[in-house]
Parts: sequence; C-alpha cells; structure tokens
Amino acid sequence: MTGRVLALRALKLGDLLVAVPALRALRRRWPDRELVLATPGWLRPVVDLVGSVDTLVPTAGLRPLDPAQHGPLVAVNLHGAGPESNAVLDALEPAARIGHGGHGWEGPAWDDSLHERDRWCALLEAHGVPADPLDLRLAAPAVPSPAPGAVVVHPGAAHGSKRWPVERFAAVSRELMSRGHRVVVTGGASEVDLARQVPAHEVLAGSTDLTTLCALVRSAALVISGDTGTAHVAYAYGTPSVTLYGPVGPERWGPPPGPHATLAHPSLRRGAPFADDPDPALLAITPTDVLSRC
Repeated sequence: MTGRVLALRALKLGDLLVAVPALRALRRRWPDRELVLATPGWLRPVVDLVGSVDTLVPTAGLRPLDPAQHGPLVAVNLHGAGPESNAVLDALEPAARIGHGGHGWEGPAWDDSLHERDRWCALLEAHGVPADPLDLRLAAPAVPSPAPGAVVVHPGAAHGSKRWPVERFAAVSRELMSRGHRVVVTGGASEVDLARQVPAHEVLAGSTDLTTLCALVRSAALVISGDTGTAHVAYAYGTPSVTLYGPVGPERWGPPPGPHATLAHPSLRRGAPFADDPDPALLAITPTDVLSRC
C-alpha cells in the first residue's frame, strides 16, 4: 500500500478543465501525498498549468492502469459512475474509494442535473473533502501568445452535433474584421481545412500546441466557439467569451461568473451529443445573435 492519491479522468480537454476544482480540493486535503492523475498523455501541458498534480499516468480511455499504480491510499473516480470506471480503479486495490454510489461503491447518487464543476465538488464534499467549484483558474503559460489582443474564432468541435455551420462563423469573422478587430482562427490538425473557410488575419489551426493555445486564449480580447475545450480554456483564464450551445446546455457545461455570454435554445434541443449533424438548438443561433453578444 502506498501513500498516493490517484484520480481517474481519462477524457478530453474540457472534461479535464471542469475537474480542476476537484483536483485542487484533493491537493488541499492531502497536501503531503503524491497526487496522481490518470488522464490522456496529450493533456500534460494543461495538467502542468493546473498546478496540483504531481504525476500524470497516461491513460487511453478505460484501459487497465499501469500496475505500478497498485495499492493507492485513495482512488478517486472523477471519470463517471459506471461499472467500467469503477473496475479500472478496483483493480488497483485501493485502501479507500471516493466515487458515486453503485457497482460496489458507496457514495452519493449521480445527479444528472448538476453542472459538471459542481458535480465533482459535490462528490468530494459528500466524502468529507471540502471543494470550491470556482477554483478553476490555470497558471499563465511560459510561452508568449502568437496574437495578443486578437479575437479567437474556433469553428471546430469533436462531434457534428456541437459544430455550428462554418459559413456562420465566416459571417461573424468577416463582420468583426470590418469593425477593425484582428481575428485568428484556431483548431486541431484535423480541422485545418475547416478553419481555412473562415476569413481571418491568420489561421493558426494545426500549428499551435496546447501550451501556445492557452497563451493565445489567455491574452485574447474575445473567444467565440461552440461548447468545446477552447471555450473552457477561456473560462479558466477569465477571457471574455461567447459560447454556442446545442445538444447540452450551459446549465451543465457553461462558464462561471465573469465576462462570458452563452447562446442556447433549450426548447429546440434534440439532446444527442454524439450525433453527426448540428443540433436544432445550435442551428437556431444566427450570426446576428452572436454579434450582438460580442
């Protein structure tokens, strides 16, 4: 048995960022223990900016964890509440478990109505670990922004259901440039062609690593995007943002208090987050709507 505290959150960028308050709470509760986070290795640059994690264990989905992590003092399920994630942690034979109730674990029932930041903090509170859902800020990156003061437009999303039509992003970008704003477009390596369809002073899609993306967003005048990891980076730095919501609303994934605007049409929501086509609630948002919130 070791003295480490191991948390599982093997998901994407936005998923990591909504768990930052929970990770900070674990650090405060066990300040002298090694805090291990099992999460995808490509998130390491952002994990470093969280400032609470001692060790990252690269984890792809819910595959078995490195046997070297066997026997932690505490295993914390920040991934979900299903049998698969519980089993991954049970295999380590921890001395204690923190998670939702069910599938052999004791804890609070899963409440689907909670905001994601609140969910994980409430989970820890139920296990006697005080947590603050507003403790979400990241440290400043050690690299400069490639476009300080720019408006960042991020047209991509992991699933089509959250992808606002690119021609509408183009209309917003074109209007902002006509008003004298410097506009840059971001995206992953697979989104370069999409990003090039948006008129801008510079297309940075495919050319910024995570550290540089954080620096860009931190120094931006405004970030415009769908409900993506880039939006959550804006929340983590308090950068003004306009976020467009489709199948899942801001009540679950929205920003904290601050200079953030959200657009959503919950009455039109189909609610299929992994669909290939845009959710009707997202399609109901117009370029004029976005520009009015800018």
